Amino acid sequence: MTAETSQTLDRGLRVLKLLADTDHGLTVTELSHRLGVNRTVVYRLLATLEQHALVRRDLGGRARVGLGVLRLGRQVHPLVREAALPALRSLAEDVGATAHLTLVDGADALAVAVVEPTWTEYHVAYRAGFRHPLDRGAAGRAILSARQIPPAEPGYTLTHGELEAGACGAAAPLIGVTGVEGSVGVVMLSDSVPERVGTRVVDAAREVAEALR
Repeated sequence: MTAETSQTLDRGLRVLKLLADTDHGLTVTELSHRLGVNRTVVYRLLATLEQHALVRRDLGGRARVGLGVLRLGRQVHPLVREAALPALRSLAEDVGATAHLTLVDGADALAVAVVEPTWTEYHVAYRAGFRHPLDRGAAGRAILSARQIPPAEPGYTLTHGELEAGACGAAAPLIGVTGVEGSVGVVMLSDSVPERVGTRVVDAAREVAEALR
């Protein structure tokens, strides 16, 4: 801890991170042990976080992340979208297909940024806000592949006709971005995705990941 930082704020953020990493919540005693501080300090931290709806306590006294975190989270998508747009524009123009950034939203894959090519006569209409199950479509399957074996050098995932008849997709996962789970991909009207497109998607995913670090 340096002179420029706040010990209380640091502890409060550590509480939120600890609670975010558990599905069952933590007791005051458990938080006290993990933080290395006494229970009185934990009570004060939880009371402050509860006032801002960032923490809630159930009837058994276990603390959990509160719904106020969702309000903060809604502001993340615009920031991520802005950082990803340059790489998506380049990808869409290079391969002549609709490019998209997709993030995990619960059990779904949610398109948060979409860029269509400007020079093609036709392309797949794909809109930001479109969601689908993680196990359908290239975007979701790419994310799932990274969960199973987090790759140092990610490949790409191909699908055909899973979300729209006659359309195929290619997507590569975002790797090495703390707190963000997603993929970058393209969707096109074709019987198959050319190999060069898959390689280009991997490069674009790497560019987006670097912009988000």
